Amino acid sequence: MFDIGFSELLVIAVVALIVLGPERLPKAARFAGLWVRRARAQWYSVKDELERELASEELKRNLKDAQDALRDTEQRIRDSARETEQQFEEVRKAARDDANALRDDVESAITPPALAKPPAAIVAPASGPTAASADETTVDTPETGTTADLFPPKEPQ
Repeated sequence: MFDIGFSELLVIAVVALIVLGPERLPKAARFAGLWVRRARAQWYSVKDELERELASEELKRNLKDAQDALRDTEQRIRDSARETEQQFEEVRKAARDDANALRDDVESAITPPALAKPPAAIVAPASGPTAASADETTVDTPETGTTADLFPPKEPQ
């Protein structure tokens, strides 16, 4: 700190011995030592407090950085969850549409064309020479003409 060598300390000791004398020199040396110890203690106290403040500031900065990173991660997770939900809904909708289309295809393949028409297409038996028997009801269909062609009447038992 002050860069004082041995020769300079020797000169200061000789001057102090001449000025103070042999009686007061030990008291003065103790008094100087006491002040040096107090100055060092005060210096170390200030140094420790400064280091604690710097460490506290560093911890606060690290904590703030960690909180920011946590917020960013939470936001990314929320965005990812939202995207996943949207993709799930799209897949669910596509699966529902495919299932409905498949069901419609199966129903159209299983259901005979005569039964596929609404009840308004059912006609009462015709009268006259081409009239069907009283047991059967005829339905006009584009493919076959009547349900009598598709389902022959049952024989009475």
